[in-house]
Amino acid sequence: MAEPLIVTRGLAKEYRMESYTVAALRGVSLEIAAGEFVAVMGPSGSGKSTFMNLLGCLDSPTGGEYVLAGDRVSELSGDALAAIRNRRIGFVFQNFNLLARTSAVENVELPLLYSQCPAQERRSRAMARLAEVGLAERAHHQPSQLSGGQQQRVAIARALVNDPVLILADEPTGALDTRTSFELMGLLQQLNRGGMTVVLVTHEHDIATFASRIVSFRDGHVVHDQRVEQPADALAMLRALEKEAA
Repeated sequence: MAEPLIVTRGLAKEYRMESYTVAALRGVSLEIAAGEFVAVMGPSGSGKSTFMNLLGCLDSPTGGEYVLAGDRVSELSGDALAAIRNRRIGFVFQNFNLLARTSAVENVELPLLYSQCPAQERRSRAMARLAEVGLAERAHHQPSQLSGGQQQRVAIARALVNDPVLILADEPTGALDTRTSFELMGLLQQLNRGGMTVVLVTHEHDIATFASRIVSFRDGHVVHDQRVEQPADALAMLRALEKEAA
């Protein structure tokens, strides 16, 4: 197996309320190798979203250690965490998080603005990523002119534009129909086969079967960690669905 891209040791997160403390994550130790496709599952309140937020440097742990690509992320300051988020992690969210009055290509360019990339290079890299997700011809359309699946593809192009080492996808199919979900998961599988590490949070077991590993959380602990010998093939399932519809 490849060297671990992600290592957590005793990772913990507590939220202090007015008169009590909620332990959202209780000492999670986990390794994820570069090039893995991992689905994170669990009921509401299990800790899966907290775990995703910590992996994405959107929050800091209250205990334990998090190492990403050799960097001890759990020890970094706010500015350093922001730099890690921008350079090494691409995010894909359920609700796309696209700017409504901004074209697809401009949405994809956004992460490059924060890294002060020159305008010509921004446009070139954004167009290349849109072409990679099959949307080059829709580059100048605004989100309202795109289908839900196309908007999610724009979000994936945006996640890829800074050449991250990790894609974090939080319920990316939650707002999509079955056909479009298969399309999206097929794209994530293609990226993974190309070497991209993907961590996906989902509550849908059918979506988790597209990953090569399923990690289940409950009450802030990892309760199950299973490798999938033969992940479902999303594009094959899409073809079968289209054949049936015809």
